[in-house]
Order: sequence, then C-alpha cells, then structure tokens
Amino acid sequence: MNLEINDSLIPGTKLKKNDMGNVTGLEFLSKVFYISEGVMLSQIREVSGIDGSTLQNWTKRGWVANARLKKYNIDQVAHILIINMLRSCIQLDHIAFLLQYINGRIDDKSDDIIRDSVLYDYICRILETLTRQDVASKASIKEVIREQIADYEEAMEGARDRLANALEIIVTAYYAALIKRNSDEMLANLMSTY
Repeated sequence: MNLEINDSLIPGTKLKKNDMGNVTGLEFLSKVFYISEGVMLSQIREVSGIDGSTLQNWTKRGWVANARLKKYNIDQVAHILIINMLRSCIQLDHIAFLLQYINGRIDDKSDDIIRDSVLYDYICRILETLTRQDVASKASIKEVIREQIADYEEAMEGARDRLANALEIIVTAYYAALIKRNSDEMLANLMSTY
C-alpha cells in the first residue's frame, strides 16, 4: 500500500517537522525538555493543540497521570502525544486499553514494559522508516517494527511480543488517521469551491 500520504507534522503535535529541524521522537522531546524537567499545561496545548478541558478529562478518566506540581514530565507528554495522534481513528477507551496492554496501570510504573518516551520514539522511528519505503504492506510494517525494536530489552517474558503487537496497531491506526485527515482536507477544498 502506497498512497503517498506523508505527514509533515511531528506525530501527535501540530508542529511541522521542518520547523523543528526534522526531528521526531526522543530528539523532539529532548528539545521540548531542554531547559526544564517539566512542562506546563499551556505548553502542552501549544505543542499538541489539545485544550485544557480535554486533558483534564483524560486525567479524570485515568488515561493520563496527574501532573506533579502542575508540570508534566517527558513520559507524560509522550503518553499524551500518543493518545492525541490516535484519537481521530480509535475510540479513546480503546486507546486507553492499548496503552494499558503495553504498560499496565497509569499510576503504577512497576508493571511498565517500556517508558512512554521510548515508546513514542519507537513509533516515530517506525513511521519515518516506513515513509522512506516505497511500499507499506502488513509484512513490511511488521519487519520495520522488528528492526526498530531490536535494541529493546524485555522487562518481563513476552514483553517484546506485546510491544510489537501494540506498535503494529498504533502504526496502522496512525496511517488511517493520515488518510482521514487527507480526505477531510480534500472535502473541505471541494466544499469551499462549490
């Protein structure tokens, strides 16, 4: 499948890759957290376009951990960006299930198999690799995932398979979100000229 639909935005954000030096994943998060170990809600809103009431709702439902001293750490921001990048194509409670499948309870780090910032980095690296390929088939997606998580060290037996399964769903859903966004833009253009 090659629809030649590429994303000019950093996944989960409203920021253009070109404006940020073409970095994504941990490199992008490192830029966001260069000066401070935490970011405020207003900064998350600037980066992601998520309004405060939406983020408060996600926190209230237990999908996002509470900010500490009104600041979100790098893993919380990555978690928020992952939800944001998928929410146009997957129901929020299904996204919450998927993230729980990977890392268990949001308020318990002992059951995590991967830090959210590293998960976000894997997602971005996989998407960048697939973007450079001519064809993105189910088999090629699985192969790229396998290659990108080769450095992953299992926190518990079976964690690599859980991570690979979840990444396949996330990447597929992200492509669906891109296709939806592209069709929405085409429809808006058609409506504005009609």
